[in-house]
Amino acid sequence: MQKTMTNKEYQSYVEKKTPNSKTRRNVLRAFLVGGLICVVGQFITNTLKMMGYGQEQVSSVVSLIMIFLGALLTGLNIYDDLGRFAGAGSIVPITGFANSIVSPAMEFKSEGYVLGVGARMFVIAGPVLVYGISTSIIAGIIYFLLK
Repeated sequence: MQKTMTNKEYQSYVEKKTPNSKTRRNVLRAFLVGGLICVVGQFITNTLKMMGYGQEQVSSVVSLIMIFLGALLTGLNIYDDLGRFAGAGSIVPITGFANSIVSPAMEFKSEGYVLGVGARMFVIAGPVLVYGISTSIIAGIIYFLLK
């Protein structure tokens, strides 16, 4: 026969089993790492502007460099450690997007380049891309019709 718990006993049991929340620490880490990633991007932006490049060129090049850095750090197994340390601070910037594409590709490289890397590369990022592209097409059509 199983003993039933009272509400107070159950609440006490839950409080014992639930790990303490480390919200302040997690928010600080996310802020610092996300901010550091943005500082790197801003440094690259300022450097390219000082070299005389225009805003449009700078924006494109900085995006490419940040994506490359995110993919490189993922390939070197550094970005995963950064993600465990920083949480959301590592996934919000553009480098997190690069990580979400490269990680599944690396995981399935043993299945070959076409069926492994090629097919699995967009497992996580694919729905985001499809939604973004579809939404931009619909917004473009609405803009065209209203103008």
